[in-house]
Amino acid sequence: MIVTTQTEPDAERVLLDRLRRQEPAACEELVRTQTGRLLSVARRMLRNEDDARDAVQDGFMSAFRALRAFNGSCKLSTWLHRIVVNAALMKIRTRSRRPEEAIDDLLPRYLDDGHHAEPTSSWVSANELIEQRETRERVRAAIDRLPDSYRVVLLLRDIEELDTAETAAALNLTPNTVKIRLHRGRQALAKLLEPTFRPEGWHES
Repeated sequence: MIVTTQTEPDAERVLLDRLRRQEPAACEELVRTQTGRLLSVARRMLRNEDDARDAVQDGFMSAFRALRAFNGSCKLSTWLHRIVVNAALMKIRTRSRRPEEAIDDLLPRYLDDGHHAEPTSSWVSANELIEQRETRERVRAAIDRLPDSYRVVLLLRDIEELDTAETAAALNLTPNTVKIRLHRGRQALAKLLEPTFRPEGWHES
């Protein structure tokens, strides 16, 4: 007798059908299999355990309410990821009125002739750096030191890999503002990471 197994897309369709029928076991399966990954995303965005857990909970509630509208154009996990990112962004917006520290001291200084006043490092995307196990924690810690207005743009563009238009829409900013904040955020992050990466890729500009 030949035994066949469900492929991942087939298994996801079955789970989605069960979720739409509001089967409690299906809801429990979704929460059990996705919570860990989604919590990691929310923690990275919010830097606060309670807020991260609230964002994931809000995300699941929003997802369960919107299941009938989900058309399956992307993976269920991808759809959940986007919902939780949006839930985290909503929490960030509620605290956006808090004063932020300036990052001027972390940005490059220029001479009168337009050249850099000090050596600068070539930019490597934060996502690439985080994938390197030996540098992961240092990069994440450096990102966490950035003010939210720069940190969140950098996370959405370099970690979540949204494009400029998607990031602008998510944050209710103009695309030009996103580009400016991303550029300044990357410059500040490079400065914070200077002690870690100066031996490699360092050059005079």
